[in-house]
Amino acid sequence: MNKTAIILGATGLTGSIILQKLIKDNRYGTIKLFSRSKIEGLPNKVTQFIGNLLELEQFKADFTGDDVFCCIGTTKAKTPDKSLYKKIDYGIPVAAAKVSKANNIDSFLVISAMGANKNSTVFYNKTKGEMEQDVLQQNLKNTFILRPSLIAGNRNENRTLEKIGLVIFKVIQPLFIGKLKKYKSIEAETIAEAMINLANDKNHTEVIITSDQINKLGNPK
Repeated sequence: MNKTAIILGATGLTGSIILQKLIKDNRYGTIKLFSRSKIEGLPNKVTQFIGNLLELEQFKADFTGDDVFCCIGTTKAKTPDKSLYKKIDYGIPVAAAKVSKANNIDSFLVISAMGANKNSTVFYNKTKGEMEQDVLQQNLKNTFILRPSLIAGNRNENRTLEKIGLVIFKVIQPLFIGKLKKYKSIEAETIAEAMINLANDKNHTEVIITSDQINKLGNPK
């Protein structure tokens, strides 16, 4: 195989892990990154397209490939303006799905959140739910929406409250059994592995992938 992967959000935690995995993955001959800033020191199989992702349509001619890995996401702390927050967390994934459809890309994987619900009164959950709904409306053949719990991993940025939450989660996680398994924190490495496995398993029929399912797909052994 000599596939082309597209990554949105390669400078973030999960996106950066996917990038490193795909660089080593012989199934992918080309990796296209669409981002606001350049990543230095990447091999020749990686091509970078730098610009404003809020205007993703400008990249349409180059937005061609086989599998789209959409790892876009911000936080309330980084983006307190709700209008801008929605443009990022909702607008970019939906625009990417629309461009994918226009360019006949049928494999689209996007990270959402466990509490996503378009009818929620919580802004964050509502935004993610609306994103999911409008991505699915593009009717891409192999669409997978991943809903992880709290994501663990080594971030370059300082997220104090999130770190505290992860410590608490690790203490109480032994209590998460049965239906509560999906609430366990999950490693970004596991999410990345699950997304790559899903992109290369066209027989997987579930579209919404819950956190406990992500854990199984990312740890198949």
